[in-house]
Amino acid sequence: MTGSTPTTPRPCRSDAALPTPHAGEGRGGGGARRRTLLAATLALAALRPARAQTFPDRPIRILVGFPPGGSVDITVRSIAPRFGEALGQPVIVENRPGAGATIATEAAVRSPPDGYTLVYGSIGTLVVNPLILRELSYDVRRDLLPIGMLVDIANALVIPPDRPWQGVNDMIAAARAAPGRLNWGHSGVGTSGHLTAHLLDQAARIETVGVAYRGGAALATDLMAGRIDYAFSTVASVLPNIRDGKLRVLAVPTAERQPWLPDAPTLAESGLPGFAATNWSGLLAPRGTPEPVIARLAAALAETMRDAPMREVLIRNALTPLPAGPEEFRALRERERARWEPVVRASGASAN
Repeated sequence: MTGSTPTTPRPCRSDAALPTPHAGEGRGGGGARRRTLLAATLALAALRPARAQTFPDRPIRILVGFPPGGSVDITVRSIAPRFGEALGQPVIVENRPGAGATIATEAAVRSPPDGYTLVYGSIGTLVVNPLILRELSYDVRRDLLPIGMLVDIANALVIPPDRPWQGVNDMIAAARAAPGRLNWGHSGVGTSGHLTAHLLDQAARIETVGVAYRGGAALATDLMAGRIDYAFSTVASVLPNIRDGKLRVLAVPTAERQPWLPDAPTLAESGLPGFAATNWSGLLAPRGTPEPVIARLAAALAETMRDAPMREVLIRNALTPLPAGPEEFRALRERERARWEPVVRASGASAN
């Protein structure tokens, strides 16, 4: 190579000084090396079941791509202690917010596939992000293995108290009378509030304008002040304001009425048959995690989700437990991708 430093040739040993190859091997002991490699591979393969049988023997961490304090964080921190009891090891929650939860997701994908690093996944991280982020370094369907589901974070359609609408039909009529005039808030492209509003546009055949906010607090402030017309916000975040009369709820975008808002009709009851948008979540592990480890984690999570005191904590925080195993989780993820892909495309949502 041009510019390389010349080296002094070393004297060669005679062929007589070289070890004599065994029968059937070429010079240099290639066959022996191959046998050694094969033995090492078989030994590693034999170790996997043994390791799976002793799993877990140290703490497990769950990566969460959202900041502390919100519904997602409440979900994972409510479940973690009971999950740890079922596994016999502490479960540590590690918040890594940013970039639409892709930072935490990528960190999980790149972690050793040994079951000791899990990640919180949601409709946003597992369905929406792959549709709106063209340069993801991972494929959620290929690189993450479902363990089990956690909760559904319910939303509510809320409006300022001074709006005259007594129901969803009144709001829809106002939107049709003045296309492009009504506006609504959301806390990020691809969030459940953002997509549910677009789904309402399509289902009701109306034209409205979305307004992006940096977070739920700023959105709630403008909504209560009447600077925007409506929003699909998490029940947990708006329930105190509804009870104080600072916001009014018109409907819930779920298949059934919600126990926290028993008087609020569903959108299906309000003249939009079949309308339902859920904000589901679950736990996943990196691709390559041994099947016995996935099975152990799934069994422990199922035990956790059956725990009555833990379920009560979730329900008090307007979170609906969703006990389901790996196969149900995987099937739901595929159904939801097929369902939401046309909505995302029609919305023009893009984060690139």
